This record gives sequence, C-alpha cells and structure tokens, in this order.
Amino acid sequence: MPLVRVYFSIREFSIHLSNPYFFVKQYSQPQYLQYFLQYSQHLTPFTTMKLKQLSLFLENKPGNVRKACRTLANSGINIETMALADTEQFGILRILVRDWERAKQEFEKNGVVVKVSEVVALAVDHRPGGLADILDVLDEAGLNIEYMYGFFQKTGNAVIVFRFDNPDAAIGKLQSRGIRVIGNKELFDKS
Repeated sequence: MPLVRVYFSIREFSIHLSNPYFFVKQYSQPQYLQYFLQYSQHLTPFTTMKLKQLSLFLENKPGNVRKACRTLANSGINIETMALADTEQFGILRILVRDWERAKQEFEKNGVVVKVSEVVALAVDHRPGGLADILDVLDEAGLNIEYMYGFFQKTGNAVIVFRFDNPDAAIGKLQSRGIRVIGNKELFDKS
C-alpha cells in the first residue's frame, strides 16, 4: 500500500473514531489493521479537531510584526488569523496557518523563536449569549481556558480559538453538548 494511502487511512481512522460501527466495518480488513496497530498510538480521537498554532516571541519594537507577516508572505503562506499579546519588552504573536510546519521552518531560519501549541476552534452563534453559552459548558466541566481570541470567516461564522490545559477533554465535553468544533479541514479548506 503506498505511503499516501497509509496517511489517508490514518486520517480517516481519526475522523471516524467517533462512530465505532463505521470504523469496524470500514477498517477491519487486514491491510488496514496492520497500519492501525502501527500508527494508532500517535492518535487521539480528536487528532483532526486540534489545530497547530505558532506562537512567535518578538521583541516589542516597531517593525517586528511586519517582519513576521512578510516572512509568511514571501513564502506564499496565508495567515488565517492572528492575535498579539504584549508585555513591556516582548510580545507573543499567535498565528494559525494551514502549513504550520513550513511556516515554523521559515521563522526559525530567520532567527525567530517559535513554539507550537494545540488549540481548539469553536463555531460560536453570532448573537447575544453565544459565547456565554459555550463558557457555561466549559465552566460546568471544570475546564481551564489559558487564553482565547476570535475572528470571522468569509461565511459569516464567528470562530473563537481556545487554548485549553486539556484540549481532548474540552473537545469531548463540547461535542457532547452539541457545540461545533472546527477542525483543520473545515477551517482551511474553503472550497
């Protein structure tokens, strides 16, 4: 089985873990089982629901945010969203891009300190109380929010990006309450 097909099978596996009947029916064939056993330890049921966020540590002086954006532009990498938090001397620029691995390499090649974090994006009803309803669920579950930021998609959906201390627990709880978690495919595939 070619490597590309192996990757696709693993991706399909992580997407369909929430439906055990489908998984058993689809992946009980011998050619899938060997790959499942080999790669399953690297997956959680929510692998495709967590996004990779780049956090850049920048000295707080004029031009540094522009340089970071120019680095991505020169590399042909589009920024989906970003947020900037600052202190007196340093800022943290948080960025979501489709090709985060290549973006990380480009930043590091230019001497920028980059940290990769897992974050969770949620669709939020654009109405009074939409975010409060989600925060109620998180509070009831005792889940800690480290930080969050929001943006709108071209479709008009409000999206809030959360950094949780336990993203798998947060995704499980949110999905069990009918809150839509936006994974990589939905966020970055606009076609």
